[in-house]
Amino acid sequence: MNFRFNIGRKIGFGFGILIVLTLVLFVITHFRLQDSRILNDRINNVYSPTTANLQELRFMILESTSLIAKWPTEPKSDEPFKLRLNKIIDVEYPELQLKLESLFEQQEGAEEDSLNLIFDEISALFISYQELKDIYSDFESYGDLQNDFFAGFLLAEGGDIDLTSKELHQKLDNLILLKRKQLKSQIDFMTRSFQMLQNIVKYLGLFLVLGGIAIAIYTTRSIVKPIQNLREVLVRLGKGIFPKSKIKEGHDEIGDMIRAMNNVVDGLKRTKDFANEVGQGNFDSVYTPLSNSDQLGSALLKMREDLAENERVLEEKVRMRTAEVVKQKEEIEQQKLRIEEYYVQVTDSINYAKRIQDAILPPERLAIELLPQSFILFKPKDIVSGDFYWLEKANNKVFFAAVDCTGHGVPGAFMSIVGHNNLKNALQKTNGESPAKVLDELNRGVSETLHQKEDGSSSKDGMDIACCAINFETLELEYAGAYNPLYILRDGEIEQIKANKFPIGSFLTKKVDQFTNNKVQLRKGDILYLFSDGYADQFGGAKSRKLMYKRFRELLISISYLPMAEQRNQLDDFLNDWMGDEEQVDDIIVMGVKV
Repeated sequence: MNFRFNIGRKIGFGFGILIVLTLVLFVITHFRLQDSRILNDRINNVYSPTTANLQELRFMILESTSLIAKWPTEPKSDEPFKLRLNKIIDVEYPELQLKLESLFEQQEGAEEDSLNLIFDEISALFISYQELKDIYSDFESYGDLQNDFFAGFLLAEGGDIDLTSKELHQKLDNLILLKRKQLKSQIDFMTRSFQMLQNIVKYLGLFLVLGGIAIAIYTTRSIVKPIQNLREVLVRLGKGIFPKSKIKEGHDEIGDMIRAMNNVVDGLKRTKDFANEVGQGNFDSVYTPLSNSDQLGSALLKMREDLAENERVLEEKVRMRTAEVVKQKEEIEQQKLRIEEYYVQVTDSINYAKRIQDAILPPERLAIELLPQSFILFKPKDIVSGDFYWLEKANNKVFFAAVDCTGHGVPGAFMSIVGHNNLKNALQKTNGESPAKVLDELNRGVSETLHQKEDGSSSKDGMDIACCAINFETLELEYAGAYNPLYILRDGEIEQIKANKFPIGSFLTKKVDQFTNNKVQLRKGDILYLFSDGYADQFGGAKSRKLMYKRFRELLISISYLPMAEQRNQLDDFLNDWMGDEEQVDDIIVMGVKV
């Protein structure tokens, strides 16, 4: 039996080679990606959380040290800072300790011993805290000179608490630095792995391309070229042109088709003249079929009649369709003019609304008068804004706030007017007693304005706010907030005073929470920062990610030495560079006040 290398075997051989090369590339890529995925999971679930939790532990120790320092000053056991310190010792620290122990168990190296030493020193620090608490065990122990002496010995620079906390911070900083280096090492390793995979894919892909080219050349010579010759004959026959010579016949399936085509050409030459006449559009030409069984001749006569009728019908349809298109074009032009008119009207209305909104905002002269060393960065997302700022003076205190209303654009602007009016009324009703009282009254006013307490109301509109009041004679600061915190920058570090976790308005139940009034004794040179979430939530950078609050705080620290007006310019320039080609995602307001 003679072996015949037919078309199926030729195609199968070529595709077989391509499939083998593709399979090799797939297997290598799969295993490389699997290893990279495992390493990536370890980075995200072990190394990154370890660094974050160590940083959280450092902040926790720093906060506890500041809280224990205030213990001798307040005899009441239910003081918020005392409750906060007890919560850190009894709840938050044990939970964080368990997390860190679990994370370190998943890592190789001797850092677990360093972590245990840190935990031992934290236990020693908490024992010193307990000693101080025992000194002031009851109400009568406060004011005792001997107790104050012993407490001062514990809290003084060089005392047990001071020395232990400093050693803790040093060890934590060293361990955090080490973990960051390990994290960077893992990331570098994964990057090198991806680079190796890229090289493998590149060279295998190049080999695959070269193999494909070789297979394509072989296929062209043995399969495609004969088919192209056959196609050329068919195309010419479709135009009524016959080949001058017969095509060379091969020994495969294509050769069989070529032999059949040569036979067809011989038969078609008998009807060549008539086909040429019909192809040229001469529908009056006379043609007699070769015989009663000449199906092609009969089909050509029928085709001639059909083509003549189709040409007449097509001309009529073209005429009717042209008239219809002209009419539709006129209607579209009219609709376009109306839409442009509506757009101009809406834009003019929104621009007028902006002038109204600008009019209710505090003027620049009032900001300079009440807060001489300050800046306001105000960047609406659209023409009008859902964020706004507020300044007033009452009860020998300067009140100021940064407010973020639900939504942005026109809906947000409506909410800002509601918020501004109710904020002004709240200050008058409370006579400037405190920011917390002002927010309580604002909460009631917004809820009543939006009818949120009525049965069947589904309104969830509200606002987030950071509100401060400063007595510039005593340098006492009062702060209350709804979701938006307050940053206090002192000695190159930022302290965050957290806000209540419920907004202004947006409640549908009868229970109304009261806002917390925080008091802080300021120093000359302190800088206060109030802001909405628009700055930190802005997308940008090389990877089109959110700016985030950590980077925002680092930016504030880096520019804190500048004058307040220059700080505003730096914040604005950094944001524009960060955004690049990205669209602004929300309204932005940042206020800075230097004492």
